Amino acid sequence: MALRIVQIGVGGWGQDWFKNIVSKSLDFELAGCVDVDPTMLKKVQALGVMPEQCFTSIEQALETVDFDAVLITSTLPFHVPLALTALNAGKHVLVEKPFAPTVAEAQKVVELGDSKMRVVMVSQNYRFFPAVRTVMALLREGTLGPIHTINIDFRRYANLAPVTGHRHYALPQPLLMDMSIHHFDLMRAITGKEPEIVNCTTWNPAWSNFVDAPAGAAIITFDGGIVVSYRGSWISSGPPTPWAGEWHIECEGGEIAWTSRADAGLNAERVEVRQLGKSYQAVEMPDLTHIDRAGTLHAFAEAIRLGHEPETSARSNLGSLALMFAAIESAASGNPAHLG
Repeated sequence: MALRIVQIGVGGWGQDWFKNIVSKSLDFELAGCVDVDPTMLKKVQALGVMPEQCFTSIEQALETVDFDAVLITSTLPFHVPLALTALNAGKHVLVEKPFAPTVAEAQKVVELGDSKMRVVMVSQNYRFFPAVRTVMALLREGTLGPIHTINIDFRRYANLAPVTGHRHYALPQPLLMDMSIHHFDLMRAITGKEPEIVNCTTWNPAWSNFVDAPAGAAIITFDGGIVVSYRGSWISSGPPTPWAGEWHIECEGGEIAWTSRADAGLNAERVEVRQLGKSYQAVEMPDLTHIDRAGTLHAFAEAIRLGHEPETSARSNLGSLALMFAAIESAASGNPAHLG
């Protein structure tokens, strides 16, 4: 039997969530949509949501319909208040990234979820792709030996739109918060380690349309001595990378080169392994039933049904959130930021 879910926040990204993910889910049945803007509710009604399923507050939804969980796709400032309200009402929570405006606020959500015995999960959807699952499996097998260095490049050029009314230009920390959080989370997932020190710098050329810095670089040291060299940019004139970036993982016995979440789709997923002294060999990848955000939604349903903590639980995601904020702190201060 499908679980019942209320989606909160149906602006542009929320509408995409509903149209391409929620409405196609076999795990969940939509109980309602919430948005403070009636115009956005009209737009999801045009996508098939019934008027009686539309509410302007979570409180109104709680009073009107029965449901098991919420999906929070609102803007960041509302993530924590909405999650706390839902948990206090006994609902499970799936929330978009970044999870919270501060680690301390995120911790409060985790603690409340524990006390209410409810699943709280963050949609770190980049984990749910064939290349990522393949690389994680390769490293667990340990054939190439331990990791010592990872080099990551993310390049996009997103500086062409008119400045007036363009939301992306005005986002706080458009690289580190809006994009790099995906890469930071993948670093932790793939290494199985936690970051210890971050040295980060960001920059914003005079010709950039962004308010905050759209480009940055970081050296991140993980426990066990793994060093990650990371470069990301929304204003790169170089060849664009897939959204997960281009990765080179150097191990004692060779290298793994991979990339994921390309605009061209799953056919562009790539994992290659090169043992020392040999040529690159392509690695066969699994056929995943649930990919990208559909993967996070399915994992959320499974966690609710089976009563277990999901891979991208809010508790686990505290480490990714802490790494993001440490990078921001280092970029602002010009000094290394220490975690833990």
